[in-house]
Amino acid sequence: MRAVVIHGKQDLRVEEVPTPEPAVGQVRLRIAYGGVCGSDLHYWAEGANGEYVLREPLVPGHEVSGTVDLDPSGELAPGTPVTVHPATFGTPAPGLEGRRHLWPGGAYLGSASTRPHTQGGMSEHLLVRRDMVRVLPEGVPLRRAALAEPLAVALHGIAVAGGVAGERVLVSGSGPIGLLSAAAALARGASQVVCTDVLEGPLERARALGVHGTVRVGAQQLPTEAFDVVLECSGVPAAVSPALAAARRGGVVVQVGMVPDEARPVNLAPLVSKELQLRGSFRFDDEIDEAVELLAARPGIEDVITHVVPADRAAEAFAAARDAASSGKVLVSLWHEDRR
Repeated sequence: MRAVVIHGKQDLRVEEVPTPEPAVGQVRLRIAYGGVCGSDLHYWAEGANGEYVLREPLVPGHEVSGTVDLDPSGELAPGTPVTVHPATFGTPAPGLEGRRHLWPGGAYLGSASTRPHTQGGMSEHLLVRRDMVRVLPEGVPLRRAALAEPLAVALHGIAVAGGVAGERVLVSGSGPIGLLSAAAALARGASQVVCTDVLEGPLERARALGVHGTVRVGAQQLPTEAFDVVLECSGVPAAVSPALAAARRGGVVVQVGMVPDEARPVNLAPLVSKELQLRGSFRFDDEIDEAVELLAARPGIEDVITHVVPADRAAEAFAAARDAASSGKVLVSLWHEDRR
């Protein structure tokens, strides 16, 4: 089968790899679309994602959709449209009941955090455990279903915040995760959603989703003490201090975007003087089920997708995803007959 493979920094190839055979409890999928995530970009552009360094060739991709190719149990018929929960959870730990995504020893599709690396889904076929498969509701196309994983990340951030119903929400950073966080906040009943970015292109995409306002950082003033919940989705360390300043007294700030594993200065005075809650958000547990339901109920979320690039030109897809001014979510189309 064909696969997109990252061999190192700026070294992405489309090549033949063995077609996997499912074992007991596994399902083989025919992948239709794979979204380019920030971690995929880091592996391609730098040969590493934070502390996780490429030690061997890696098939990227954990935002995938496709159809069932072979289920040895016979439970899932060939052609069944699906998406995938990309995590395998590790060892239960005291105090983390109900938070399996934080258990030590877990793995994630398309990640160099394990040795051997956990291969991802940007390939013709993908083997997954049956419990990782999510059957799509009627009417959800495979293209839209590729958003389920990043939308689950956004929904988890909202869950970490304690919900947003009736709240004034600031989304810091309008890249794909920021846009999906804004869409999720609107769907979950926020009274106001405002998005920020340093670029006009992402803000245009945020306005198209129906947010109540946008602020272009550097050109417009971000109001202080104006938001009940701040979802910091840029992952830019310099954005953390403004996020703390924007939150009202007693508000909640959730760090959704991944930040570099390094020390950076942050002004914590507002955290103390306003008695803020600063919370981290990491991947998700089971919010992908909620994400699939939301994609069925709100088809307009699909507008977050700006590019769909054939797998034979995967390097172009990664380059497009790196250009935040012109791209939202970029998908790689993966040799699937069904182009829905």
